[in-house]
Amino acid sequence: MTRLRPLGGTAAPLRARWLGRVRFGDAHALQRALFRGTTNSYLLLLEHHPVYTVGLRGAGDNLRVPAADLGAELIATDRGGEVTWHGPGQLVGYPILSTTDSPKEHVRSVEQLVIDVCAGLGLPGLGRVEGSPGVWVDAEGPAPRKICAIGVRRSRGRTMHGFALNVDPDLSWFDRIIPCGIAGKGVTSLAAEGIGAGMREVVDAVMEAASERWGEAGVERVDVSWEREDPVGMPVATRKPEWLRVKVDLGPAYRDVKRTMRSLKLVTVCEEAGCPNIYECWRDGTATFMINGEQCTRACGFCQVDTSKPMPVDPAEPERLAEAVADMGLAYAVITAVARDDLPDGGAAGFAEAIRAVRARCPGTAVEVLIPDCKGRPEALATIFDARPDVLNHNLETVARLQRHVRPSASYARSLSVLARAAAAGLVTKSGLILGLGETEGEVLAAMADLQRVGVSILTLGQYLRPSAGHLPVDRWWTPAEFDRLAEAGRSLGFAHVEASPLTRSSYHARQAASAVAGALDLAALTCP
Repeated sequence: MTRLRPLGGTAAPLRARWLGRVRFGDAHALQRALFRGTTNSYLLLLEHHPVYTVGLRGAGDNLRVPAADLGAELIATDRGGEVTWHGPGQLVGYPILSTTDSPKEHVRSVEQLVIDVCAGLGLPGLGRVEGSPGVWVDAEGPAPRKICAIGVRRSRGRTMHGFALNVDPDLSWFDRIIPCGIAGKGVTSLAAEGIGAGMREVVDAVMEAASERWGEAGVERVDVSWEREDPVGMPVATRKPEWLRVKVDLGPAYRDVKRTMRSLKLVTVCEEAGCPNIYECWRDGTATFMINGEQCTRACGFCQVDTSKPMPVDPAEPERLAEAVADMGLAYAVITAVARDDLPDGGAAGFAEAIRAVRARCPGTAVEVLIPDCKGRPEALATIFDARPDVLNHNLETVARLQRHVRPSASYARSLSVLARAAAAGLVTKSGLILGLGETEGEVLAAMADLQRVGVSILTLGQYLRPSAGHLPVDRWWTPAEFDRLAEAGRSLGFAHVEASPLTRSSYHARQAASAVAGALDLAALTCP
């Protein structure tokens, strides 16, 4: 059995996550971020969109059809083993552990977990076939059939990748390859063997078995919602508590910022999203610019940004934004955007051009960007990363269980992978959660841990305020004392800075938060004449 290393005198808890359907590239980026850590133990369970993966020993002669005719992407990856398929109906498990086991011992541990799960579901005849890693049905008989592929990576006592258990996939996908490079042997599934367990039942069984095998210090289980939930909360007219009431201040500084934005035909998220801090921030001469238009291609349940058909991107917008930064004398500029899923790059080029324009006009100004996920496209994200913003922010927004109904076009795993990729690219990363949508404190702490483990340095936590009756209801008001407690928990987890209060938003005190990241920015030296 895999032995978890003690950390500071105690073993790490196993953080078990059911992530739903996740693209292979997103899952791989998330795995690599967790793999680089030394103080975390994770089990990621998920389904992939259809994909063929080839391990380090892969050979092209194990494709039965040309790569172009496979019907799914073919990806080379850094696990052991040969070529296999992943897709809907197949449960993929990625144990990311610190272990003293040898690679062979770890493979056998993963195999045994799957054997125990399948046997518990009523499947007989399970075992191993000598020289062929994986789990087999009728292993000792004349026609063994592989039900689970195993492919792992182990380096410096850390493991990643894992198993792919066929629950009820379309087995014809395997006809286009020689699965795992093993000719003459069949592939099967739980359904094909007469086991009627659904994916949820199998996930529960794997979670239980993993808890016994790898969860000696306890297990923290978090699931992306299996079904969309209909939230029930307070009526829209419910009176806000005293700590959420903001004094309106339409003084000269506020009016100056507004005139600048209107004269240069710029948009701010301060106005579009109805931020309660607009009077404080504009009074201080700061604003968060919103590029790529005013219409968003997504319809998140908490956001009041317009979701009508987007207009073409204005190529002159970056220069106007840079002019506004110069006119306002900003030492720190924050740039965000609507989601533009209608564009091939998701709007990434607009961010890169805006960063370059500000740097050309105001070389001493630091730039923070708050980006959408660009559907996780590596080339789109690289466009932004290569522009080297001083801080890269991408909000997780809510806990795993609520993702499906809070932001149905996004993904918990994809957001974590975006942040993981940004951190791997050497950027200072930031993310945030809005509270009051029905989450529990335990779920918030789990999300915070996930963000810290993928490399996020700056965390924001704020109260959700319902924009209208057409938006998600507020479940409850989190108190200032509860935000203080979460901030302390965040600092204990290792975040460089936590901004947490009922009125905190993504860009609130952004400059001060960035200055708390040791060595990242010398804000005292930043100026824009």
